[in-house]
Amino acid sequence: MILPPYAELLGLTVEPGERAPVLVMPFGDGVLGRPGFLHGGAIGGLLEMAAVGALWQALGSDQTQVKPINLTVDYMRGGRDKPTRARGAVTRLGTRVANVEAIAWQDEPDRPIAAARMNYLIVR
Repeated sequence: MILPPYAELLGLTVEPGERAPVLVMPFGDGVLGRPGFLHGGAIGGLLEMAAVGALWQALGSDQTQVKPINLTVDYMRGGRDKPTRARGAVTRLGTRVANVEAIAWQDEPDRPIAAARMNYLIVR
């Protein structure tokens, strides 16, 4: 899967997943917020990239252009100095609009550090 350039800036790598790919963001200076914690914008970017990956998998192509309509992030706990994983799930796939949810976690997927809901315009 080829991710947008922003994914490279965050240092994201892709692990294959059953329903959707799992993106991994390493902890480092480029994603640092206050000392010892991830920056909220980096977490939001990770969630957005996970959503795009899930949407492309559902569409069967990583070449389909998608444009964000809106994005809502819920921050649940601070991201610490360890790798962070995220996975997206398409909740509705229409002809022109898709609804996607994503979660980010560090230790266990059942204890997310953030969750997001996004709507995308599918350009066909």
